[in-house]
Amino acid sequence: MKHTWRRALPLACLASLALLGPVLVAVPTSSAAPGPRSTTASASAATKTIQLRLNALHCDAGPADGVNGGWTRSAVIRFQSRHGLAQTGSVNPATRSWLFASKARRCDLRAAPARSGSGRRIVISQQHNWVWLIAANNRVLAQGGIVDNPGELHRGTFRTGSYCGRAARVRHNTSGSLWLDNFVRFAPCGFGFHRIPRAKAGGKQIHPDWYLGTNLATSHGCIRLSAAMSTRVWNFTAGPRTVVRVL
Repeated sequence: MKHTWRRALPLACLASLALLGPVLVAVPTSSAAPGPRSTTASASAATKTIQLRLNALHCDAGPADGVNGGWTRSAVIRFQSRHGLAQTGSVNPATRSWLFASKARRCDLRAAPARSGSGRRIVISQQHNWVWLIAANNRVLAQGGIVDNPGELHRGTFRTGSYCGRAARVRHNTSGSLWLDNFVRFAPCGFGFHRIPRAKAGGKQIHPDWYLGTNLATSHGCIRLSAAMSTRVWNFTAGPRTVVRVL
């Protein structure tokens, strides 16, 4: 019998993107009153120093070009979430102190949260916009940033599989004019993991990878992943139903 899940997939998985505000970077002060040109050069140099440090910590600030923008802000948010700081996207004194400390930690490697259960599972942290694939022996096999929406997807324990008569796994799922690649359903009725949606016309993603791991966008419940991570989730869930813990 022909399934109708493609038509039924809720548009709740589509984007509601937040506008990116300016990145606030602390600039060194001096006793002399600098002119506009020297102030601009000083701010650019300070921003470049911050970008280089963020990239050294694998926070992905993009090109170290001294330009404040959304990409740099996303890296600051990933750094702040990694260190339990308020996710403002600005390099305030507390963030700057941690950023240049010898004990600053990489953004791309994080221990799985405590009280995330045991055994083979997928763990999602809505606070940190992060996901872990964990083996039966509690070893982390893969991890990475996500885009989600805790207002739609509530905390709890779920399992991958078919819900509401809709397919559990769809390699190239569709929603309107978009592809939702590597779709793996894990909660009723339309919530699942998938790659950042791509336009059917041209295949371009609706937002860049550097949104992942931040609160700069929402997905209304579905868990958006990078292309590589969506493939890892697809392969990880190929067998029996997989436990998914949302924290």
